[in-house]
Amino acid sequence: MTKKIGIALVGLGPGSEPHIASLHALHDRVDWRWCVSRSGAPQRQRLLPGSIRLTTDLNEVLADAAVDAVVLATPANTHLAIARQVLAAGKHTLVEKPLDVSLERAEELVRIAEASKLCFGVVLQHRFRPGAVRLRVLLASGALGELQAGMLQVPWWRSQAGYYAQAGRGTRERDGGGVLLTQAIHSLDLFRSFVGVRKVVAAQVITTALHSMETEDFVSALLTLGNGAPGNLMATTAMYPGRTESIELVCTQANVSLVGGGLQVHYHDGRTEVVDGDAKTGSGDSIMDFAPDAHIALHRDFLDAITHQREPLVSGREALLTHRLIEDILSAGAEDPTR
Repeated sequence: MTKKIGIALVGLGPGSEPHIASLHALHDRVDWRWCVSRSGAPQRQRLLPGSIRLTTDLNEVLADAAVDAVVLATPANTHLAIARQVLAAGKHTLVEKPLDVSLERAEELVRIAEASKLCFGVVLQHRFRPGAVRLRVLLASGALGELQAGMLQVPWWRSQAGYYAQAGRGTRERDGGGVLLTQAIHSLDLFRSFVGVRKVVAAQVITTALHSMETEDFVSALLTLGNGAPGNLMATTAMYPGRTESIELVCTQANVSLVGGGLQVHYHDGRTEVVDGDAKTGSGDSIMDFAPDAHIALHRDFLDAITHQREPLVSGREALLTHRLIEDILSAGAEDPTR
């Protein structure tokens, strides 16, 4: 039997819930030993196994030789400092998205992680949804033909009172950005990994009258995709009450629709392929209203990467490519002559 991997979870905010569910589900592979929380988060402490030791002292956790890896589920502006400490202690690290609040800090974190030679992964779990997994196979096989156009839509909703009124939400200091870096990053990462983005042709980046916040809640962009085909995206948290995100690909042999975790492929010869997926994606004010299946698959890949001494599917370098794309879109929006 393969030795269980000793795990510590740092952070017990709302974003920790699917990680807690994942570590429960993978109990046969992990020795979950610690949780680190400054606030204690009593509403989530109830979700923890009775054997877990809860502490406010990260150093106490890092001194435990039985801890092999740390899952970092804290706000974005803490990632660089905490991950640096964790990696220096020789622990593999799985960090929540985004890497950090700025591209410069994200690049520094990836440099540190790669120099450590430890396993370093990023929580961009949409790549593990069943429809996304199948679509990647179809794209690689050439079964869809040549890509002609690609579209991404993230029509989400976050209310002012229920979300942005919370301390730090939508600020550059805590979150690093708005809808792109904090919400749509999952879908944008998936889209980029499928089709590539060669250039951001133009973008509009605004904060609508529905929110009072420092960063953007609506973005649209025209893109040149990796093969030169046109692409476009729209991402917002101002679309009440929130709808499931989608990716549409127009190819020479089929049209593809990836809605949430579900896939529909309509081939020009009349065949149809359907892959079912979870319809709930946290698109509304209940931000954790989705099943943890994709998180469980991402954790399993991270554990496999540690065991087999390989990179996880979503490496720091992969996440950095998505962060750079977000910066390019925001830069293009800042240069928009119509604003």
